[in-house]
Amino acid sequence: MKIVVAGAGAWGTALAIGACAAPAAHQVTLWGRDAAQVAAMQASRRNQRYLPQAQLPESLTLSAAPLAPLAANSDLVIIATPMAALRATLASLSDLTVPVAWLCKGFERVADADAGQGLHGLLAHEIAEQVAPRLAVGTLSGPSFAREVAEAKPTALVAASQQASVRQALVEALHGPSLRVYANDDLVGVEVGGAVKNVLAIATGLCDGLDLGLNARAALITRGLAEMTRLGLALGARVDTFMGLSGLGDLVLTATGDLSRNRQVGLLLAAGHSLQQAVDSLGHVAEGVYSARTVVQRARLLGVEMPISEAVVALLDGQLQPAEAVAALMGRGPKGEMV
Repeated sequence: MKIVVAGAGAWGTALAIGACAAPAAHQVTLWGRDAAQVAAMQASRRNQRYLPQAQLPESLTLSAAPLAPLAANSDLVIIATPMAALRATLASLSDLTVPVAWLCKGFERVADADAGQGLHGLLAHEIAEQVAPRLAVGTLSGPSFAREVAEAKPTALVAASQQASVRQALVEALHGPSLRVYANDDLVGVEVGGAVKNVLAIATGLCDGLDLGLNARAALITRGLAEMTRLGLALGARVDTFMGLSGLGDLVLTATGDLSRNRQVGLLLAAGHSLQQAVDSLGHVAEGVYSARTVVQRARLLGVEMPISEAVVALLDGQLQPAEAVAALMGRGPKGEMV
């Protein structure tokens, strides 16, 4: 199977390493847009910028050649760019006849002026419907830190698509001794879980950074899962998806694991750093910072209540200080648990 992973960040690199380790003898190419970075990776057989701990397999091909011709000669394309680059990448691949899946999680960011006109950020599959409607598409999601995947530590992922051919291609490409890949046809639910958990991880990092205790952490994760589920159901997802890998599984990992960039943002904000200082110190994209406002915008348009996500947006926008965000959540009136 010929596999192209488009995007040489930490997650794209880790997944390309994982595909090389699959039982089938795949031909895996990791594509990067920065020719200098790709050349450096080729020379050192490491991604020094994003995943320096991992040795690149000798069987892994590295390329900075034009992406569309490379992808056209493959059996599967996995897009590993940030959410902000997904639209342009999908548009450049719109004529492909092979399955295309993405790794990014979130809602596409919209300008404040557009939000004022009632426009909202889109999930990845909604972007694909706009710019590449003929593509067979899906997503790969679930609780997974890039470093652990690259180290071949046991990991379970979910391959989601409304098309069986895409699900099967992802399973065939990646299922192996250290990667277990489950198929799911609820693409909306899997995408919502991946988007909202990043926002909730910022909140949980804040909670832990303020030393509010394990009771508070458990309550925050549980109520956050309820928020995630409400939004997903309003968008047409199935409730059982949020009890799975892309819902509860990814939420627990991202909210509690110290390799989580979104959790680190919350910890740094609690320690008194500005948002810019927190983001700059990471050196990588923390998707929750960029998608939090869009998650809330979409929820408001649907009439879905998401108080934790609202508090995160107010915190990121500087409207609330960390302690004030906690007070706002704890000061809410009583409600039934399942409301």
